[in-house]
Amino acid sequence: MTIRTSPDQVPRLRLLDGNRIPQLGLGVFQVPPEQTPAVVLHALETGYRSIDTAAAYDNEREVGEALRRSGLAREEVFITTKLWNDQQGRESAPGALRRSLERLGLDYVDLYLIHWPAPGQDRYLESWEALCELRAEGLTRSIGVSNFLPQHLARIIDATGVVPVLNQIECHPRLQQRDLRAHHAARGMMTEAWSPLGRGRLLAEETIVGLARAHRRTPAQVILRWHLQLGNIAIPKSVTPERIEENLRVFDFELSAEGVRAIERLARGERTGPDPATFG
Repeated sequence: MTIRTSPDQVPRLRLLDGNRIPQLGLGVFQVPPEQTPAVVLHALETGYRSIDTAAAYDNEREVGEALRRSGLAREEVFITTKLWNDQQGRESAPGALRRSLERLGLDYVDLYLIHWPAPGQDRYLESWEALCELRAEGLTRSIGVSNFLPQHLARIIDATGVVPVLNQIECHPRLQQRDLRAHHAARGMMTEAWSPLGRGRLLAEETIVGLARAHRRTPAQVILRWHLQLGNIAIPKSVTPERIEENLRVFDFELSAEGVRAIERLARGERTGPDPATFG
């Protein structure tokens, strides 16, 4: 039996441009295309109203299929996709978004992100300029970035005067990104956490397990609750129906200040993904 959470329980955070994003969504990184329709449809039936995909994930078409099968009105679901590195640039980015829209079967996305700064290519500034134009055309309602460091953010903001609504970064108890999160907050940007559970590596961590036992919750629920209390947006990925349901049931308990501090002590600066300073 599917355990549903009312979408009304999920806070919608106000972005810089006035649009609102659910604070907890479903990420579909590494979800095989053949599994994606069932996974996304189950999430939508469970109560998720935010789905995060990307051109590089090769499952945009299947995300769109699930959205259509759900019967939900388009405006009820917040869809994010991303510009991949090989499509960066003023000339390439518009076509990349239009192809993503075609695969999704949508007229617009709610949020379009530059997936990585890819500093070696040095095209992220002109890509950002293209995203500003795409937003003006109505092909995306909000624009942001992913995996950007402070120097990348400063460059695009100084050149255009347009601040990304958020920066989607790897963030979890072993990579807490405190300085970068503070940098976002100072600019009015949100922090969105990818790999919020550390790709599962933290689920057996003694501190997390102890807190889960004390709250009669799963370790994943404890970590997601920590993200929410920090003010992060989180997009955990799962293909397991029970875990998809569990990950959304985090709005009826709260970690104590000591519990939050205990998780803070787990910080190691440990990445599970590439280094944005050199990748791409």
